[in-house]
Amino acid sequence: MKQQFIERGYRIVEYEQEADVYVVNTCTVTNMSDRKSRNILRRAKQINPKSILVVVGCYVQVGKEELEKIDDIDIILGNNEKNEIVDFVEQYENKITEVNNQKEFLDFGTVEYTEKTRAVIKIQDGCDRFCSYCIIPYARGRVRSRKPDSIIKEISTIVKKGIKEVVITGIHVASYGKDFEKNYKLIDLLEDINKIEGLKRIRLSSIEPTIITEEFVERLKKLDKICNHFHLSLQSGCNETLKRMNRRYTIEEFEKVVELLRKAYPEVALTTDIIVGFPGETEEEFSKTYEFLDKIKFYKMHVFKYSKRKGTKAASMPNQIDGNTQEKRSEQLIAMSNRNQKMYNEKYIGREMEVLFEENEEGYSKGHTTNYIMVKVEGKKDLENSIKTVKIEKNVNYELYGNLLM
Repeated sequence: MKQQFIERGYRIVEYEQEADVYVVNTCTVTNMSDRKSRNILRRAKQINPKSILVVVGCYVQVGKEELEKIDDIDIILGNNEKNEIVDFVEQYENKITEVNNQKEFLDFGTVEYTEKTRAVIKIQDGCDRFCSYCIIPYARGRVRSRKPDSIIKEISTIVKKGIKEVVITGIHVASYGKDFEKNYKLIDLLEDINKIEGLKRIRLSSIEPTIITEEFVERLKKLDKICNHFHLSLQSGCNETLKRMNRRYTIEEFEKVVELLRKAYPEVALTTDIIVGFPGETEEEFSKTYEFLDKIKFYKMHVFKYSKRKGTKAASMPNQIDGNTQEKRSEQLIAMSNRNQKMYNEKYIGREMEVLFEENEEGYSKGHTTNYIMVKVEGKKDLENSIKTVKIEKNVNYELYGNLLM
């Protein structure tokens, strides 16, 4: 969307600077994300009351009526209208389309604009898994995969501009290709991306564990640019809870996936999402989750308290869990995650690691390893977008500090 404005002569300003047009790309995964989106919308008009305020994204798809009550909003656009955003701004119209009518991936073409040292490449949209707690299939519609040629062209273009790492993302990445007539899946795409000259790293965003098979891992580990960091969406470590969530695997199956990845990538960092306080989650069920997570020992866990979403099956389930119980369970898992992260990081003290530096902040250059550990080096200011070897000296607050090896 930024590139569309740039191509039409607009200038992008920094966040919270005065602008003529503000675009707020909303999320609607939780009630908290809805509230944050509303706060940002109000903040934009406070900065410049005369600006045109545009709201786009998933919140629009499921909460249009709520947004229409906010007087500050000038234009409301659905997910299928993002590629015409400048036209809507210039015409100052207010309309929305139904996302479920979209049959093909909405391709923006090659996006050359990027403000980071890594680029996020969207390869698919939509989801047809219908987990009982999730509003996303209603907001994003069914699976639509982006054509491989379009993806390869975009990555090739931005690599020529100096980008060294791409993050492969989508609403449900594991479903990539299921809507194609020919047999071309995610692993086929990754093999083709790996061939792009000049690209150094390929990082996968959140992936469904069911896609991780022996064949998938055997093909994946042959790709030298794949980062040894995988975010596996677990949600619960209890089979009974997983069944109510409509997650289509068991903890036993998940554990086999972990074993496959750790065998293929000895230094792999595994991260995950966990929902606590899902309707009907008893103390016994939570204990099973805790024990399973303690066994797996993820590098980091993103812990969410269950948030009731109107229109989902879980919203009407019995035995909704009170907030105090959710908070207590969340604190327990966050504490475990912190212990795991500290333990994982400390094994690298004294070792040498390759770091892709991203920015300089408060006297430190910082960046990430292939397994997504933050590393900081003091005093260097000219390292951005370079990959350097760093000898790790210490671990402080879940970040590694080291010295640059010349």
